Amino acid sequence: MDYLLIYYLAKRRRRQQRQPISPYVSSRMLCGEFVTKFTLLREDERRFFKYFKMSTSTFDELFSKLEPYLKHSANTLKVRSVSIILPIERLAITARYLVSGHTFVDMHLAYHAGQSTIRKIVNDVCQIIWQRLKEECIPVFTRMRWEDIAEGFLSNTNFPNCLGAVDGKHIRIIRPPHSGSLYYNYKHYYSIVLLAMCNANYEFTYINVGIQGKESDSSVFTNSTLFQQMQDELLDIPPPKSLPVLQNNKPTNTAATTPVPYVIVGDEAFGLSTHLMRPYARAIAMDHRKKIFNYRLSRARRYIESTFGIMANKFRILHRPLNVSREHAICFIKAICIMHNFVRKRDGFGNISDVVITPRHIRDITNGFGLVQRNSYTIRDQFADYFATNGKVSWQDRCIY
Repeated sequence: MDYLLIYYLAKRRRRQQRQPISPYVSSRMLCGEFVTKFTLLREDERRFFKYFKMSTSTFDELFSKLEPYLKHSANTLKVRSVSIILPIERLAITARYLVSGHTFVDMHLAYHAGQSTIRKIVNDVCQIIWQRLKEECIPVFTRMRWEDIAEGFLSNTNFPNCLGAVDGKHIRIIRPPHSGSLYYNYKHYYSIVLLAMCNANYEFTYINVGIQGKESDSSVFTNSTLFQQMQDELLDIPPPKSLPVLQNNKPTNTAATTPVPYVIVGDEAFGLSTHLMRPYARAIAMDHRKKIFNYRLSRARRYIESTFGIMANKFRILHRPLNVSREHAICFIKAICIMHNFVRKRDGFGNISDVVITPRHIRDITNGFGLVQRNSYTIRDQFADYFATNGKVSWQDRCIY
């Protein structure tokens, strides 16, 4: 009983000795960036987009979806006795932190709120974004959704029966304590891996984030839920379908082949399998047919690299190491992927599929990893034969020489 009394008195003394509120923080309602800039920015759509990397209508829609959950937790978050930080300001602080690449110190100086308060706001809002919008922005796979994705790749890349492009991205972090070299990658910095798959509109359809940077893309993929569900045939992938004849670089209703399985396209780091196509290895001499296949596959696969580039260019926090804990870094990255899809669907500016893929875009190919099923080679050869004959596009020959 005496110990409890001593603990209570010590805790009460610490409360009484708490530092007074900083005059800088006290001036938030007069000088904070939200108070001084937000209303003016809303009156200028162009500057608002530069500041938040989204339109005012997109910001308002995002806020309307999150407001009930931001209200729920706003009551517990105060800047001491100054004032409650409103839900819309919490969302503005989080969006600005993610898109600007500023540190928590920068945000503290701009918004006149404590560093710990800013840190808690960003973490809480990112968790809410992931929990409340993941089903809308990255819905579960259905047969209809797979078919829509395949139609998009056929229209934009002339690659039929394609379910998506997959790749990994290393997200820079500060080395976690007591982790040794677990997070040290082959690029010579500390990171966690974001494994992602996208559609032909540069939107993520699957993400897996948090694996240590020392792991290869193939290892991350084979341990992902996507691979396990694919192996167990739980993804409701459509049955094999004949590849269409192309006329004037457009698909027709005429079948050019026997039914061929739907596939995901990846680079040389991934293992070849029935539902995952990788390029032919350059360790052996390649004929014209194999070069054409590698070009056509790279033309579809570049969509995931472009998606990573669009995301990193919008969310500049990815341009520097994340100086937060591993758990918070994973939370931030998940929220960024959700916001990328949310903004892309509403503020996406047309299609950039007219980028020309030349031989320098096709990486040197080494032996990959993973279990190769017996008929995966046959499936890849079917695609190669198709691209060289009935699936030929007019410019492909000049792109491989």
